[in-house]
Amino acid sequence: MSVFSLLRARTASDFADWFRPGGEYLLRVADGMGFHTGDLSGFIDEAETAMRANRTGADVAPAVNRLIAADLYADAAFGLPFLEWTPVWYELSLTAPTAYADWRLRRVADQYAATIDHLSLPRFSRPDDVVSRGSPAIESVSGFADRFAFADAILHLEWFDYVATACGIGVPPELIAEARDQTVGYYVGDLAMEDLDPTVRRLQYLLFTDDEWVRTIDERYGLGSSLFTLWERVCRRERERFSGA
Repeated sequence: MSVFSLLRARTASDFADWFRPGGEYLLRVADGMGFHTGDLSGFIDEAETAMRANRTGADVAPAVNRLIAADLYADAAFGLPFLEWTPVWYELSLTAPTAYADWRLRRVADQYAATIDHLSLPRFSRPDDVVSRGSPAIESVSGFADRFAFADAILHLEWFDYVATACGIGVPPELIAEARDQTVGYYVGDLAMEDLDPTVRRLQYLLFTDDEWVRTIDERYGLGSSLFTLWERVCRRERERFSGA
């Protein structure tokens, strides 16, 4: 089995095992930063139950609809921008299946977004959007693993900001802006780990617990994917760096 087997997922129930780790990731980061999450834990349980029963739209509470839609829209928008940060050979080999999987995620998300107030679609940064010294910052980062980690550090910050804000979690915009600036500075070599603001460092540590998301998806879908194993390993390495371990 490989990541390509995910392409068989079509219905809400097929994606329940995909949603749950993302909801838990959102809660873990928000709780770890001390943000008020309200009944998010209960909404995650309700969302998983609804998805497993293929209940959508008017059959689901508005807050749960919003949570599912935001999570799946963010996951759908994440894949193609992320690939642009990777080497051409890697990007080309995964662009078609990633685009198809993203389309599937959006189709399910649309069913939950249909009955709620407007929910804007996320847009994640491409390499040209992140600049250092007048050039794309990625040009100052060498090595596949470090570029992979840099891409994740930027995009999972944007993922969290979008999903948390959509779900009413009060994430300070100034924290996101500062985390982005300091993250770029760290990966291009302008800042050492000890130069980072402790709150920024804590946020990136929590965001790099997406190694748990990767491992859980791999296990729940029985993928045995070398791609997911690499992703998990890189995220765990970065989490340990930001923790000071």
